[in-house]
Amino acid sequence: MQIAQKITPCLWFDKQAEEAAAFYTAIFKNSRIGGITRYGKEGFEIHGRPAGTVMTVEFELNGQAFTALNGGPVFNFNEAISFQVLCETQQEVDYYWARLAEGGDEQAQQCGWLKDKFGLSWQVVPKALSEWVGDPGSEKSQRAMKAMLQMKKIDLEKIRQAYDCTA
Repeated sequence: MQIAQKITPCLWFDKQAEEAAAFYTAIFKNSRIGGITRYGKEGFEIHGRPAGTVMTVEFELNGQAFTALNGGPVFNFNEAISFQVLCETQQEVDYYWARLAEGGDEQAQQCGWLKDKFGLSWQVVPKALSEWVGDPGSEKSQRAMKAMLQMKKIDLEKIRQAYDCTA
């Protein structure tokens, strides 16, 4: 896998790196799995993984490189890190929301945020959202913000209506 970017997110999994890479690449267009490295006999006393099991998986999501690491149960994902999926249409929001939320924590869904089945946080949001909620001094933006705060999955039309005061 040829990587043109200087910074590549590394996602720490217990032992689901290959499953996660397959899950994510099936969702995003122009995506692929690249190189897979495996644990050897050396270092077993530290990593505890049998020789031949997957250590890392390189993958791309729409051209963005990632590495998935099977590092054990030491660390878990939390909301301090999330990936934003910027969408043009409600159809896109619906698609990414349904696919990424599949098997995830329904209690962790709010204002366009969700946790997938691996515990990774995503924000599935329309590009126009920052325009609609971005001016704290604007009554329009405050109405749009109030509407958004009541949602799990973003509904573009309802936020637009609140912004335009047509709801």
